[in-house]
Amino acid sequence: MSSEAQNPWFKRRDKGIVTPTTQKKESPDGFWYKTPTGDVIEVSELRKNMSVTPKEGYHVRIGSKEYFEIIFDKQQFELIADDLSPVDKLKFEDKKKYADRIVATQAKTGLKDSMRAAYGKTSGHPIVVACMDFSFIGGSMGNVMGEKIARSVEMAIEKKCPFMLISKSGGARMMEAGISLMQMAKASAKLTQLSAAKLPYISYLTDPTTGGVTASFAMLGDLNIAEPGALIGFAGPRVIKETIGRDLPEGFQTSEFLLEKGFLDFIVDRRELRESSTKSSICLKVMKQILFVVSFFSICAFKLHKIPSLCSSAVLWKQETP
Repeated sequence: MSSEAQNPWFKRRDKGIVTPTTQKKESPDGFWYKTPTGDVIEVSELRKNMSVTPKEGYHVRIGSKEYFEIIFDKQQFELIADDLSPVDKLKFEDKKKYADRIVATQAKTGLKDSMRAAYGKTSGHPIVVACMDFSFIGGSMGNVMGEKIARSVEMAIEKKCPFMLISKSGGARMMEAGISLMQMAKASAKLTQLSAAKLPYISYLTDPTTGGVTASFAMLGDLNIAEPGALIGFAGPRVIKETIGRDLPEGFQTSEFLLEKGFLDFIVDRRELRESSTKSSICLKVMKQILFVVSFFSICAFKLHKIPSLCSSAVLWKQETP
């Protein structure tokens, strides 16, 4: 039997057949994923591996929903300020009105804004996690993001637990102009309160983390950690290259490059995030308490050391005074 007779179902007998656009059927999405190296794997297999490709270890972009499932015990958590939604205070309009863009993006993603925050437990230890969603206007930083970070820090202080921020952003939201830039200072100032409370702040940078987010709170962690292969920087490589007029080093602005140059503490595979965040939180909390005690006794020792000289000065002053 000929191969044509054996496989008639995929053999086109009549050439030049054109199917009208109205009759074309869309191929179903969500069954397969093509990796950067060209391998094709089932999406179900990818999800079982926390959206990390088995062979290359490539970290596929995921959102807050998936990160919360990875971090929180039994996927149980309490959302923080989930009712907040962006407001078009400037009546901004480019190709479409900002207000219309917000409504359309909310309908498409099912999210209120580009960040969700939650309180729960990881490996039995309480933690507050704020995570950006790149699917919502590029994870851009606006008024809602700044407020959610502020409330997350307040929750961490109230619960006396660590705060973890997962960054994935294109930077400040241009539709909010100066209001979005103010969030850099607002979030950074709020983090000083967390530090004053001797509570750990872990910053987890994922692909991509750029713009004003990188230039402010994303790089202020007690521990700055990142996913493998993540793009991290302020301006994009093309902009930098055109500005300085030189070729950039290989791997420039990747998490591995930043680790080598000392901008990151270490790189953490997503599959090890829960364990690493728990250990890091405990270690940082203990270290901050130890440093506080050491600082306290150092100040006391310094003051005690100064007492004899102060007494001598007082005696001399009294003798010289008529």
